[in-house]
Amino acid sequence: MEILEYVDDSDRSPFGIWYATLDAHAASRTTKALVQLSHGNTSNVKGVGSGVLELKVDFGPGYRVYFGKDGERIVILLAGGTKKRQQHDIEMAQLRWATYKARKKGSK
Repeated sequence: MEILEYVDDSDRSPFGIWYATLDAHAASRTTKALVQLSHGNTSNVKGVGSGVLELKVDFGPGYRVYFGKDGERIVILLAGGTKKRQQHDIEMAQLRWATYKARKKGSK
């Protein structure tokens, strides 16, 4: 499965910005979870509404990665966060996913 990052209208990746704040160990664990996802392992994935999925990283303060699937092969990373800000992160990921789909529809 191919994994890409969502880029906003300011040409920034919200996921990338969040990922850059992680310490080396947390970044390593998150990367490992994303590699497993890219190989089709969805054991720690659940839907959170509006087409957004949550990948739970079993480490630290409950890290989460939010994404949407574009077809069967591409995963678009929308956001990352912790259990503490989970609801806010989900809402932002849902907004970004809706924006991504609208952009894609407009480009056809």
